[in-house]
Amino acid sequence: MKKIALITFIILLIDQVSKFYIKTNFNLGESVDVLPGFKLTFVENPGMAYGFHFGGLLGKYFLVLVRIFLIGGMVYLFNKWLKEGASNYLLIPMSMIFAGAIGNLIDGMFYGMIFDSGTVYDESIERWIDYGGISKVVEFGSGYSTFMKGCVVDMLHFPLVDWYVPENWPLIGGKHLEFFKYIFNVADSAITAGAVLLLIFRKKAFPHGLDF
Repeated sequence: MKKIALITFIILLIDQVSKFYIKTNFNLGESVDVLPGFKLTFVENPGMAYGFHFGGLLGKYFLVLVRIFLIGGMVYLFNKWLKEGASNYLLIPMSMIFAGAIGNLIDGMFYGMIFDSGTVYDESIERWIDYGGISKVVEFGSGYSTFMKGCVVDMLHFPLVDWYVPENWPLIGGKHLEFFKYIFNVADSAITAGAVLLLIFRKKAFPHGLDF
């Protein structure tokens, strides 16, 4: 259990420190070049990983509840696996996924209550509305929104290919091609890395097959 707790703590610490830094030092949409093919680009995401969202405010509530359910389920599975003597090939990737899920859950549940500005949902036009300026941390509960209405902070941007196709090219002339265009955070990275490790080491992680 100490190993799971340590991995979770380290990932959560890096995730939340990076989000607080971006949220309180960048304007929404601001982008800074760090290295060739790597930028810090501040966007807010009301939904799932890598900017995907659906269903407006109800969709957001649904995703928060799903995350809570999944985290609770993972706590149960950790207890089960530890009693069964599960290997690190299972426990370490699952700890990464666990930490990532908690990291994004914190944003969605509490960021609207601790920052003075953020992206909000306007029910009259059924759209998420951006904001201007740099956010500040405020007294808990006096933020720009209420419980479960915060947005996830994303900032990691790797536009390895960023190219405008020449106008004289047939069919795709003038189009902007970007790979990888999705912007994500440390929590998303932990979830993705954990899932990849589980896939690579699935036979060692689940020597007797999937057993929940």
